[in-house]
Amino acid sequence: MRDFANSSYQRKKVAPNKTKVQRKPLDLKKYLRPLKRIALGLAAISLSSGILYGCYRAFSEVTLFSLKTIDVTAAKHLTREEILELAGVEPGKDLLRMNLKRMGEHILQNPWVETVRINRYYPDAISIAISEREPVAIVNMGFIYYLDKKGNVFKVLNQGDKLDYPVVTGFSEEELGNDPKGTKEALEATCELLKILRDKGAFILADVSEIHYDKGYGFTLFTAAGALPVKVGSGDFSAKVERFARIYRDLMVQMPSIHYIDLDYNDKIIVKKG
Repeated sequence: MRDFANSSYQRKKVAPNKTKVQRKPLDLKKYLRPLKRIALGLAAISLSSGILYGCYRAFSEVTLFSLKTIDVTAAKHLTREEILELAGVEPGKDLLRMNLKRMGEHILQNPWVETVRINRYYPDAISIAISEREPVAIVNMGFIYYLDKKGNVFKVLNQGDKLDYPVVTGFSEEELGNDPKGTKEALEATCELLKILRDKGAFILADVSEIHYDKGYGFTLFTAAGALPVKVGSGDFSAKVERFARIYRDLMVQMPSIHYIDLDYNDKIIVKKG
């Protein structure tokens, strides 16, 4: 057997294999090319948006149907100029772009206005028709208000407003807030009584200076002459007023000796003298 330990042969060291890698320069164009395409796309979108917006602005400033004619129905409490000011309308505006609903809402903010109707007529006209509330009485609720025929308290009286209406007392703003339904029903009953007084017999509305309401009892009238209390109560107003109208003139002769008159019975009248 060969003794390698004592051999003169020496193994040569072999150098490890090394491959020299040559680094290539970074190709920035490869990475920038997509970014360039994106930037160009964004620029094109921005340019298109600018053109479209410019076209929109130019189109929006074109008045296609210029308003020339405004027809306003005659009103008793509001002038034509006041109605047009409330509506915010004047000749020259674009008929197509007018918001009629908003115009109507602005007109309804005036307490005299009950309903409003606005129509558009191409190419150049609109019509405004309003119906106004008519007072039937004055309600003293701390502030003094007008009352319309539907039982609506609708306007605080200002200087210059007419005062020649019957005065209704016994209502309050507090009750209107706490019991709106009950108060509204009582105000509607007030209007019913007022209508009967206006339409019936010898005892007419002109003979009444005040109508007082009591939540527990009902209504009491006070005559214009002498402030004589006439108790009416609640309900069946027509029959009560008709009975009273038949004897009213005769009773007025005795007025100085009468304390009050009570109509709140089915078939009779109580005259209390004092």
